Amino acid sequence: MCYKGTYRGGLIVKVCILASSSSGNCAFIGTQRTRILVDAGLSRKATFERLAAIGERPAALDAIVVTHEHTDHVSGLAVIAKAHGIPIYMTSLTAPTIPWADFQPKIVEFQAGTGFTIGDIQAQSFTIPHDASDPVGFCFQADGVKVGLVTDLGYVPESVKFHLRGTQLLILESNHDLEMLKVGPYPWSVKQRVMGRRGHLSNDVASHFVRDGLDGSTRVLVLGHLSEHNNHPEIARVTAMQALADRALDSRLVVVEPGRQTEVFQF
Repeated sequence: MCYKGTYRGGLIVKVCILASSSSGNCAFIGTQRTRILVDAGLSRKATFERLAAIGERPAALDAIVVTHEHTDHVSGLAVIAKAHGIPIYMTSLTAPTIPWADFQPKIVEFQAGTGFTIGDIQAQSFTIPHDASDPVGFCFQADGVKVGLVTDLGYVPESVKFHLRGTQLLILESNHDLEMLKVGPYPWSVKQRVMGRRGHLSNDVASHFVRDGLDGSTRVLVLGHLSEHNNHPEIARVTAMQALADRALDSRLVVVEPGRQTEVFQF
């Protein structure tokens, strides 16, 4: 459950995952001066309601940062940006893939692997292996706090592990349970895509990263982008908890349930 957080006692980094699943993805990251959304895969109504639930005004948003063009990440992008003239940051290869209809937003293009600054938030992009035009993950830094967000990737290459070092809050994909996916309702071609090296992380692969690659500085590990059909929050939780125990890490574990937003995390 989210609460109406405030920014007290100087600069505080505030994060809430408004949605993270195969049906829609959107995250809020803010400081006293700057407020951004990462992806816009919910309707305008749902996005604005979830922002209001954490005490944030859509009109105060400084930017929407986009990871890639798949519908569950951009279905609300045009209408949300249009409502308040919000600039959109996306890679130069992703921008042409978005159907804008009769609306021409303010687009700030960047190259995958480069960094940029929005207000007092420094963003660093990095390439991820996924079947989109130019997919990226992000790390965001403000006042010494580093937040990593990486979903929609088929495996975790060394380059991604490098970028995720030193994150106090990490949002990591744990999309599917492999056995549930194999016997689930998806056509075989879709199952192959999800399991492929440009697909999505399984619970086991995510936990393998926790055992071998998670930085000890991670205070909160958030598992997201769970499949509604091929996973269950408790399966993802138990698998990751075992991996944390194997590493003797005391990181707090949070699993984002499909259709629900998280609490507000403040640092």
